[in-house]
Amino acid sequence: MIKKILAVVFIVVLVFGWIASVAGIGSVGPFTDDLKLGLDFKGGVYVVMEAETEATGAELADAMEQTQMIIERRVNDMGLSEPVVTIEGENKIRVELPGVDDVEEAVATIGKTAQLQFLLADGTLAVDGSQVKTAAVGQDQWGRPCVNLEFTGEGSKAFEEATRIAASRPNTLDPETGIYGNAILIVLDGKLESAPVVDNVITGGNAQITRPDGFDPEEARQLAITIRSGALPVTLHEIETNVIGPSLGIDSLNMSLIAGVIGIGIILILMLVVYRMMGLVADISLLLYVLIVFWILALFSAVLNLPGIAGLVLSVGMAVDANVIIFARIKEEFQNGKTLRVSVDSGFKRALTTVIDSQITTMIAGVVLYQFGSGPVRGFAMTLMIGIVVSIFTAVVVTQVFLKSIERNKTLTKPALFGVKTPIAFKREFSFIKHRKVFYIVSVAIIVVGLVLGSVGGFNYGIDFTGGTKIQLDMGKEVSVQEIQDCIEEFDLDASIVHAGADNHEVIIKTTVALDTAARAEILDDVYETFGLDDSALMSVEQFGPSVGELLKKNAVKSVLIAAVCILIYIIIRFEWKFGVAAIIALAHDVLILLAFYGIFQIPINNPFIASVLVVVGYSINDTIVVFDRVRENRKLMKKNHMEELLDKSINQTLFRSVMTSVTTVVVMVPLLILGGETVKEFIVPMIIGVVAGAFSSITIASPIYYQLCQLTEKRNKYKGK
Repeated sequence: MIKKILAVVFIVVLVFGWIASVAGIGSVGPFTDDLKLGLDFKGGVYVVMEAETEATGAELADAMEQTQMIIERRVNDMGLSEPVVTIEGENKIRVELPGVDDVEEAVATIGKTAQLQFLLADGTLAVDGSQVKTAAVGQDQWGRPCVNLEFTGEGSKAFEEATRIAASRPNTLDPETGIYGNAILIVLDGKLESAPVVDNVITGGNAQITRPDGFDPEEARQLAITIRSGALPVTLHEIETNVIGPSLGIDSLNMSLIAGVIGIGIILILMLVVYRMMGLVADISLLLYVLIVFWILALFSAVLNLPGIAGLVLSVGMAVDANVIIFARIKEEFQNGKTLRVSVDSGFKRALTTVIDSQITTMIAGVVLYQFGSGPVRGFAMTLMIGIVVSIFTAVVVTQVFLKSIERNKTLTKPALFGVKTPIAFKREFSFIKHRKVFYIVSVAIIVVGLVLGSVGGFNYGIDFTGGTKIQLDMGKEVSVQEIQDCIEEFDLDASIVHAGADNHEVIIKTTVALDTAARAEILDDVYETFGLDDSALMSVEQFGPSVGELLKKNAVKSVLIAAVCILIYIIIRFEWKFGVAAIIALAHDVLILLAFYGIFQIPINNPFIASVLVVVGYSINDTIVVFDRVRENRKLMKKNHMEELLDKSINQTLFRSVMTSVTTVVVMVPLLILGGETVKEFIVPMIIGVVAGAFSSITIASPIYYQLCQLTEKRNKYKGK
């Protein structure tokens, strides 16, 4: 009775939850109102800046926290929507500004990272920017825009003394500097922002900056922001920039949503066709799963970006996988002669260990990646971990509640309608262990060819790893490469120019040098003027300093290695060391296959590559554990059987599940591959390769390696016995 009540509650939550989420109810808007979109979808800019300082330990941490606070105040004063300023590693600051309208202005404003200073005309430091309490736009006595200053107690005294010195000097213009002798210079980033003259000593800690002809309102606002930002305790320099135009972001979002709906729709139909009534239960669980995941993301104001989508895609596949594991065991129990009711009970019990083990190993990978990753890696890990927790709940609790509620209904639980009469595996049993050398040769051949081609011809590293700048523009018409080259020739750039998009209306300019904000602005201004364009033509900008690639590789390798060690420890505890070693070798195989794929087809190695490696880590381990769990179970039941027979039996029993899970995971990705833009495709193509490689290795590499290890152990024991 309790399970039937819970089933009704789940249905009510599902129906009203989706209505509220999509259309809203009363004063409560749809969940999309609370879901933050990353730059991939909303458009905007992020900048990563590195501190130049010799400080270490607590001193460096304090300096970075102070820097973060000052930059947060600076970007908040810009009036942008939900800016994000975070510390990365020990000495880096990431600034994300979704939805900015004027990209170059935003980059220029947050790029003013040196210390703010008030100098006398002769260059003597008078007041430090940290001594400014506030600065705001006001009006002078004639009603024109000006900037009102208020200093701290210490700053008031310093400023009073500075104005006393300045006022005592002649009001004459220096022909060389163009500065009056009685001026106070406001300098930021080594650049003179303003040089107001001082007529009288200013006391009381308040001052007003005016112009004889009056400030332009925007100039007054920018100057107030500059002064109000205060002094940074460290000097920063820009090492990475990524700008995504609003149109490109909106297109990615719309296409991703459509593709996601199509992919999940296909899975819902597929589950119904294969599992009938159990498939309907799985569909309810999956819809509830998607709803809960998005609610959690909205509740915690998580930022949804492309790596996050990658995590969601993988977690959807794993949510389906949990149901597939359970259903396969129920069908197997029924095929062994048990009643349907008993099959449901025993199927859940037998599948529970497999589901928990497979999800926990993937959760370990997610935790490690989140702890040691940064930026996109963390986004992937966060959505993956949320998805794993929710998938366990929906598969173990929700699915069980519904199946238990209908198992007594004779109409609904007819074997044919319940989907348990159909075969649970392939009719023919394959001898995987016997042909293990063939699988080894195929894998080694692919890896060697890929690595050789990548080493000889050079892997196609993107600017993420090599450093450089990439500018993508929508020209509105086809413009020849030569015309673009002629336009930017004066900048003497080592640049490659290619067409992109429909009808070659888009142009991508890549340079081997990381161009700063000012240099990019000059190039864009020339292109805009030459071809009659404006800021709306800018689709994206990527800029990476040469040190960024090394950091990306270092973090990715470190994360994967630590995740592998943690997974190995867990498997040794739950299984035995031979299972753990075999699983890690299979994982290494999958990563090498993915790298070989990049080498053979010369796909650019960039951030999507890192996301692909993460998918391999998560998916491959999940799939391998399912096979090993069946091996562990069968070993207790088939004690007299040879190891080769035992392993082949276990693989064949889980083969349908492995294929089904791979198909459902790829099904979610294919619509994204077809409908997504170039950026989305860069994520999806290698992810598909990773999923296929993971399924392949779980069947043809992990178990044969375990077999070889068992043989070696047996020979060693015999040798010791002699």
